[in-house]
Amino acid sequence: MDNDYFSIDAILAENQKIQCTFKVDVPEIKALAKLPIPMWLAYIILLSEWADLTIPAPFGPRVRNALKADPRSVRLSALVGAGGLWYGFGKMIMDILDDEQANIMSDVLTKAFRGRLTEVIDQAQHFATLGVAGSAVDAAQSFREGLDGTERELFALAQESSKRTKRWYENHDRTRQRTRR
Repeated sequence: MDNDYFSIDAILAENQKIQCTFKVDVPEIKALAKLPIPMWLAYIILLSEWADLTIPAPFGPRVRNALKADPRSVRLSALVGAGGLWYGFGKMIMDILDDEQANIMSDVLTKAFRGRLTEVIDQAQHFATLGVAGSAVDAAQSFREGLDGTERELFALAQESSKRTKRWYENHDRTRQRTRR
């Protein structure tokens, strides 16, 4: 996901709220107050050093441990709202952390993506070969619901690619059979 001004994904990710603990008194907010702040506002508050960031629960120790155990078992879409843009939200959090914490966050995001990618592609190809059967569509939809927005896009692309490859192969095979006759 890019941080493009016109990117819907970036806008949705920036609307996520993060917990901040204020270090100083600001109008109508006392020092040591803990408030959920939208990401777009948190940038200013954190860079002005008026508050400290609390790492959001979707990137906390519990989720990290679950991802280490089996990245495929975690429903990333359930961890964040707004279409389940877990990777996009994580990237934005990473951008405001210090280098050491940002490297840890980057490692978590990268390992989760790599650990889940083969399952996403395998399932997309599997469901593409099943066609439009009732239970297959339900199973594919259920699988997709647990995916992050980025993974859903990859799933759709891989599924379409698999369908096109299958059509090409079937058409190519028919053409070969006709030329043999």
